Amino acid sequence: MEYTGERINRRETRRRSEESEFTYLFTLDKYWTIDGAAGGSGAEYVNHSCEPNLISRILKGHIVYMSLRPIKRGEELTLDYRFDSKVEKVACKCGASKCRGTINVVR
Repeated sequence: MEYTGERINRRETRRRSEESEFTYLFTLDKYWTIDGAAGGSGAEYVNHSCEPNLISRILKGHIVYMSLRPIKRGEELTLDYRFDSKVEKVACKCGASKCRGTINVVR
C-alpha cells in the first residue's frame, strides 16, 4: 500500500503541524513531507503498534507499506511510527506485550 497525499516542503510541514492537533504527515526526506489528509490513499489511517504487522519503506520517492507477516482478514493494520526521540514524547497504549510506553524511539 502506498502512502499518498500532498507533497509539502519543510516550512509548510511546520505550519500544518502547529495549526492542527491531528495531522497525517509522513516525512519523505530532508525536504519533502507527504500530507495524507490531502488526497491520501487510506494509508494515513494505519495505527501505531510497538509490535506492528507492517513496515514502511521509501522507494524511489514513494512511501510504501509492506506486510511483515501474513495478515488475517479483519485484522487491524499497524505500523511502528518511530517518532524521533528529540520531539515531544507521545504515550503509547497499543497493548502489545513488548510495548515501550511511547511512540517515540527510545535511545
